[in-house]
Amino acid sequence: MPVVAIAGRDVHVQELGRTGGAVVMVHGLVIGSLASWYFTAAPRLARTHRVRMYDLRGHGKSAAAATGYDTATLAADLAAVTADLAEPFDVVGHSWGGLVALAFARAHPARVRRLAVVEAPLPPSRALELASFVTADDALPQRLLDALPASLREAVAGGSRQAQRLLAAVDALVHRSSLLADVRAEPDVSAEALAAIHAPTLLAYGTTSACAPAGARLAAAMPAARLVTLPGGHYLHLDAKDALAEAIAEHFA
Repeated sequence: MPVVAIAGRDVHVQELGRTGGAVVMVHGLVIGSLASWYFTAAPRLARTHRVRMYDLRGHGKSAAAATGYDTATLAADLAAVTADLAEPFDVVGHSWGGLVALAFARAHPARVRRLAVVEAPLPPSRALELASFVTADDALPQRLLDALPASLREAVAGGSRQAQRLLAAVDALVHRSSLLADVRAEPDVSAEALAAIHAPTLLAYGTTSACAPAGARLAAAMPAARLVTLPGGHYLHLDAKDALAEAIAEHFA
């Protein structure tokens, strides 16, 4: 199912694995895409699960979208992408995708079996501090290059076709969508709302990440959450690829 239509807009979807329960993986904003999981944790999970990944609206190979980057709208997109799954499934989310996973679990508690939340920022507006390059001016390419994890920086600096597509996509999101405004306007998640999430939840945060306080806050508020720290920063799926994949696989076992 490479493409799913949501309200007339194409969403790019990929799957790995054919047996076991379903796992749906959600990437972060701006420089993320389903490749964030496809080349990291997804192959490990696909040994025992049916793993579904998709590009968020305006990202990767999904259609451009001028609006709708708030967590409620993206959680509704997630509901549409998983409408064919009859049984409860597991959800993994990185960064803003982690907030989308939490929003989906609050809106559809009966559909979520377990959660893995990786480096979700709280308050949500903190996401712009983590992606400090996303301001609208001509210095965007250099700031983006400086902010990328080392594993991606070389590819972008080399001027590959993939790198040029990434720069064009970031430019479109920053200059021609409501993404920045949506992130700034996203309300914080209350302790009461977090306490209402009863799905067993793995919280994974990096030892050098600025998001670490959010992990502690989530662990304190969510009744079925367990916090693990792994060596690395915000891009933990790259910094601790194997360790993160194993931690998620164990949680979903």
